[in-house]
Amino acid sequence: MPKVKVVVIVGPTASGKSNLAVKLARKFGGEIISADSRQVYKGLNVGTGKITKQEMGGVPHHLLDVADLKKQFSVSEYKKLADESVRYITQKGRLPIVVGGTGFYIDVLSKAVTLPDVAPNKTLRKGLGKMSAGKLFKMLKKKDPSRAKTIDRNNKVRLIRALEIIDALGYIPILTPRVNKNLEFIFIGLKLEREELEKRIRTRLLEWIKNGLVSEVKKLHDKGISWKRINKIGLIYHTVAKYLQEKISKEKMIEEIFIEIRRYAKRQITWFKRNKKIKWFKPREYKKIESYLVKTLGRGAPIYPTCQIKD
Repeated sequence: MPKVKVVVIVGPTASGKSNLAVKLARKFGGEIISADSRQVYKGLNVGTGKITKQEMGGVPHHLLDVADLKKQFSVSEYKKLADESVRYITQKGRLPIVVGGTGFYIDVLSKAVTLPDVAPNKTLRKGLGKMSAGKLFKMLKKKDPSRAKTIDRNNKVRLIRALEIIDALGYIPILTPRVNKNLEFIFIGLKLEREELEKRIRTRLLEWIKNGLVSEVKKLHDKGISWKRINKIGLIYHTVAKYLQEKISKEKMIEEIFIEIRRYAKRQITWFKRNKKIKWFKPREYKKIESYLVKTLGRGAPIYPTCQIKD
């Protein structure tokens, strides 16, 4: 029985992954599964770059807006829902296309890794929770330098969880990959020169400000999401929260966010470089990407119906 083929699109933020995924889905009759640890939450739209209904072009998207922001969404929950989405899409004879910048989500889904079975330690969490993100990051960097290179240094939830696992196991956990006999993952990566990526990041950031990023965060707080919870979301949101609490100016907020996103993109690139199965392309090389997929899916692959979508 031939393996079910799953296309995975990776790359740093602002590289054009979502747009490429829609174009490929329309070409190959696919449906898209998000692999973004913030886009799973309802209410996080502008600041996560979540694709709009119009941008979807009629292509079905999965694992967007599936979690309540008041509760922490785990990677185990993501894997369960993502596996279900892959089965659902393939049962319809369509092509699953996974797209996103959360490398850990993608690794867990594509490698079928065994996650460390470590229960929450309330006492440890309470103690670590009193520390700043900066201090937690320094602790993790000392204990696990490799993980420190890829983690969001401003995300206290992830920092505490990483330290919690090390504390429980007594050693640095190694995710053990298992061969998935039923699925074959085809990786496509988007790469840009540093100057071009930074230009895209700044342009995108200014668009977010124009499209209501600050209003989005204010609305979350007005609906009962505490500043503490917003801070735990990490990237972008905690900085906007500082501005809304009048701790920094608007100009300072914009510059800090730009620096944060640039660092985040660097961590993403570092993470994805470890995967030697990724075939890298420039965003403008769509025809090459399409040809590569036609060749890689092969004649033995299922024939996917073309999406009936009007331009």
